[in-house]
Amino acid sequence: MGRNAGKPLIAAAVLVPLAGLLFPQDPVIRVEVRLVRLLVTVKDAAGQLIGSLDKSDFHIQDTGVRQDLAVFERHTEQPLQISLLVDISASTAKDLRYETESVARFLKAVFREGNPGDEVALYAFNYNVTRRSGFTRRLERLERELKQLKAEGSTALYDAIYLAGRDLEERGGRHVMVVVTDGGDTDSAKRFQDALKAAHRADAVFYSILVMPILNDAGRNIGGENALATLAAGTGGRVFYPSLGPGLDQAFDEILKDLRTQYLLAFYPRNVPPAKDGFHPLRISLSRPGLRAVARNGYYGDSDPGGGRPPQGQGPSSSR
Repeated sequence: MGRNAGKPLIAAAVLVPLAGLLFPQDPVIRVEVRLVRLLVTVKDAAGQLIGSLDKSDFHIQDTGVRQDLAVFERHTEQPLQISLLVDISASTAKDLRYETESVARFLKAVFREGNPGDEVALYAFNYNVTRRSGFTRRLERLERELKQLKAEGSTALYDAIYLAGRDLEERGGRHVMVVVTDGGDTDSAKRFQDALKAAHRADAVFYSILVMPILNDAGRNIGGENALATLAAGTGGRVFYPSLGPGLDQAFDEILKDLRTQYLLAFYPRNVPPAKDGFHPLRISLSRPGLRAVARNGYYGDSDPGGGRPPQGQGPSSSR
């Protein structure tokens, strides 16, 4: 008995895989369907924000195919995750103090009026990009970092957007990127398309406050301005061209109004054909005439070809 006790178990172990060959099972296919989220502001012909629409007022097409909304929130209360990028290249030296003071007033308004889960991360960029503070609600820490900023060097704008986008990707809540700059990129390792992809992959709404040190066309970086406008239009954001002082404060006020009057829409893509380069164009239309929906114009539905997140353990700066 003792010598043969294990034999039935051995026979059963052999028969189990044979049963799979004799009576094949249908294969199990696991498909990961991504929930595509959209932050949408709606304005009338006069530019006034409209916050009273219903789910039935919105119609979304993904790559030309009508989609059903799985999530609808009017005046969404999801917390904000704001990446604030401040240009400290040499050309900002004269105006940097005024800019950082206005930024500080914006931060106070964010934390005073918003969701208790709202957080801000602060980046400074010239020829390098430095994360001066991770996401936090500690206003005193952010103010201290702003006061320590000094202007020098060139402008690695695209590197800054790329790094901030990577940091936003895996965070919850609503993603927003606010860039304060006086012009275009002059010294990035990344290209414009890298920056645009990073903003899209982060589901970030991009706002640019373009403080104009030179008002005549001969001295302006028109290409840089167009790049900022394209980033904003593609992600559902805006570009502001303020003067210093009240104009700068007003630009930040307009951003806050947008953020406090956002709809959150989301859908699971269904029956969507493959998209060129992995980018799925989106179209949002409204049932009510005379209104305009402002949101990002698409999303990347492919896997990340960039090989994941930036290397860890190398400090807060982007390496060049």
